[in-house]
Amino acid sequence: MAQGISDISTAEHYTWGGVCDGWRLLDDPALSVIQERVPPRGGEAPHFHVRARQFFYVLSGTATMEFGDEKVTFGPNQGLHVPPNTLHRLVNYSDADVVFLVVSSPTTAGDRINVPGPA
Repeated sequence: MAQGISDISTAEHYTWGGVCDGWRLLDDPALSVIQERVPPRGGEAPHFHVRARQFFYVLSGTATMEFGDEKVTFGPNQGLHVPPNTLHRLVNYSDADVVFLVVSSPTTAGDRINVPGPA
């Protein structure tokens, strides 16, 4: 049975990194869909997930995903898959907000391992 429409006006909101926003559009142990907003020069700490695979899909702006020394930049209507156990870090090096979806299966709750230093 359908559970209803989900959007950022009704979804659970949280902040991270002091300046970034997230909205839990779907919060299920098997599947998580989150919309996030990262302002210019904002980003996450390097980390990986043991179980969860993730797909980042940019709605607006430009995101950069760092994998160690490799950087992949992608923009609106482009997505990037991050398999489990892959060290990564999303950063916004642009001058405008980046808004994107993060689809994770299973959920990343309790599955994030932060790593000191750059990705």
